[in-house]
Amino acid sequence: MKTRWIYYSIISLFALGVIGALLLVFTALVTFSSLPSLDVLTDYRPKIPLRIYSEEGLLIGEFGTERRKLVSIGKVPGQLKQAILAAEDDRFYEHSGIDYIGVLRAAYSNFTAGGVRQGASTITMQVARNFFLTREKTLARKFSEALLAFKIEHNLNKDEILELYINQIYLGQRSYGFAAAAQTYFGKSLQEINLAEAAMLAGLPKAPSRYNPIVNPKQAKIRQRYVLGRLLKLELISEHEYQQLERLPLSVRKQSRDFAMPADYIAEMARKVIYKRLKEDAYSRGINVYTTIRLTDQQAAYQALRSNVIAYDKRRGYRGPVKHVDLSKYGTDQDRALEEAFDNIDESDDIIPAIVLTVNKNAIQVYKKGGETLLIQSAGLSAVEKFLSEQKPTNKKMISPGSVIYVKQDPEKIWHVVQLPKVEAAIVSIDPNDGAIRALIGGFDFYLNQFNHVTQAWRQPGSSFKPFIYSASLEKGFTPATIINDAPLSFSAAQTGSKLWEPRNFDGKYSGPIRMRDALAKSKNLASIRILQAIDLQYAQDYITRFGFDADKHPPYLPMALGSGSVTPMQLAAGYAIFANGGFRVRPYFIKRIEDKNGNILEQRQAKSVLDTAKRVIDPRNAFIMTNMMQDVVNRGTAARARQLGRTDLAGKTGTTSNFIDAWFCGFQKDLVAIAWIGYDEPQSLGKNETGGRAALPIWMDYMRIALKDKPNAKYEQPEGITVANINPETGLRVLSNGIPEYFFKEQLPTLSDDHFYESGQSTQILKDQLF
Repeated sequence: MKTRWIYYSIISLFALGVIGALLLVFTALVTFSSLPSLDVLTDYRPKIPLRIYSEEGLLIGEFGTERRKLVSIGKVPGQLKQAILAAEDDRFYEHSGIDYIGVLRAAYSNFTAGGVRQGASTITMQVARNFFLTREKTLARKFSEALLAFKIEHNLNKDEILELYINQIYLGQRSYGFAAAAQTYFGKSLQEINLAEAAMLAGLPKAPSRYNPIVNPKQAKIRQRYVLGRLLKLELISEHEYQQLERLPLSVRKQSRDFAMPADYIAEMARKVIYKRLKEDAYSRGINVYTTIRLTDQQAAYQALRSNVIAYDKRRGYRGPVKHVDLSKYGTDQDRALEEAFDNIDESDDIIPAIVLTVNKNAIQVYKKGGETLLIQSAGLSAVEKFLSEQKPTNKKMISPGSVIYVKQDPEKIWHVVQLPKVEAAIVSIDPNDGAIRALIGGFDFYLNQFNHVTQAWRQPGSSFKPFIYSASLEKGFTPATIINDAPLSFSAAQTGSKLWEPRNFDGKYSGPIRMRDALAKSKNLASIRILQAIDLQYAQDYITRFGFDADKHPPYLPMALGSGSVTPMQLAAGYAIFANGGFRVRPYFIKRIEDKNGNILEQRQAKSVLDTAKRVIDPRNAFIMTNMMQDVVNRGTAARARQLGRTDLAGKTGTTSNFIDAWFCGFQKDLVAIAWIGYDEPQSLGKNETGGRAALPIWMDYMRIALKDKPNAKYEQPEGITVANINPETGLRVLSNGIPEYFFKEQLPTLSDDHFYESGQSTQILKDQLF
């Protein structure tokens, strides 16, 4: 009886086993038939971000939800592959998708540990999960994962599977794949990382957030030691190597979004171009855009703009702390509380918020955002020394304990109390020979103000517009020697298009009869108005369109002579380029070529000389004489400060609008045009005497000093049809001896003076019909 019961029990268990096995097989067949196609693996198309590069191929912008950089398995360093396999699946090349030995080993480890301490997912199973399945911990998902692993192993070889894993796995900081992670965490390519760095990267897949070396360096180090220990156990490194690698310091980049140069405005311009064409696909197809921006130029422009805006802001005086916090309410966890006080406080690059802890007569102690405590002494307090107070502040400018201020470190490592400027500025430079944009800074800080002042800000150009009126006058028979009457004028509302107008020169002084060359160099307003009167308003309005200006933004009224219309810095750059290149109109451009993710060129701008492609819009003689006249602006006029650069090939024009609302300097050398502007977004005065020569010219100079470094002085070749004649500087008439040399169109030589010679100080009758 007992034997029969045992027999039936065995039969029953066997039957149940067979039924279970059949059910398992049936379930596997049903599940297997419903598994997703492997097309996504065999035709791998990951989301690769849009990347923007400088002309040299340096990354300046990246747009997309995922950071990713594809790498073929053949280019993955052997030490990284060893680290990955040691950490995740050391029997990868031996099993067929499921590591049964690994499963038993994990089960034993978890049993002896009394909990789940070790998993048994193979790299193939992780590929299946990452591409097709969720991360939910259910039996059904694990079963599908195992079947998918078999299917993947049947269709792909081991290297193909490992390549997919290396490129697809998420490793924190929006980085997908080890190539992107190496760049994110270490600023290196895969080929440049060492084994210690490889071990840290290999430890990330298990828990990218927990082992992130940027935000959790201690846990990252623990995980790295585990991976190194696995390499040691597998006899891939020696004990001595383990000790060395474990102690090796790792230089982890603290800023995960770090580009080769500050070029956010130009990167955003490129993004808009690609988005307009591809819409949302722009951020996932791996498009690479190579711009015309150059590292040296862009960095120089950025530093020039920021340093001079800060200098201007310092001249305007200290406005006071951002806010005040009560330090007495903070307990033992003061650092955390202080950091919370920085919430919603803007910062800008190297201008960092800080909280004042103590104040005395010659120094203050501050807690800088990020945890560092600084002692700022007299050298760094020059802008705020009179506002220091040990007591509770009595007005909004006072700095006392609890004040939230800004600090900045200078090149000598001295910390200064500063403030975030409210004024804005812009600078753009282009190659006048083809229009390539070499530098573009659209504002003080892109992250505080995305408005691109180079392309979007329509501002009055002031006197920087005068060269275009003077150029028009050359076509109407004027010459640099023409005498203009710099004397007071008054105009009715009908003549100006708005209201009664009594224009004045900037200094309030009048020179009387003055040569046109001197009128431009000294930026004489009344002389410029008389020139515009003489050449006809409608003609001038039409003429300026040759330079790319919009006629409707420059109404044909006399204030146009003083730049009362509206322009953008980019328009002025294109306009001044015509003088620099000898009369050709070039269109500024910033995209040199566009490539797909495989490096195939989708679009490329052909490098051609401006002489072959551009339209000539003014007489080369006109461009030459205007350039020569604008050289005088630099040599002895309103931009004489630029002589500090020690060059003989610079030309340009200052610009200041009424009430010092806008300040400009537009200048060039034969191969480089640069436009600098400064002003407030909500128009207000920059302050008395904050002219183009004082507020904008220094930005231009600091940029040109670097951009033109080691470049020889250019020569402007005199075109055919120009002659040089001596003139009487008091009358502008030609003399045969003495006098001063002047350039003329051959057909516009002035009348020969009755005296035929010039003697300094000689009084000469000025002909009435020659005086404008």
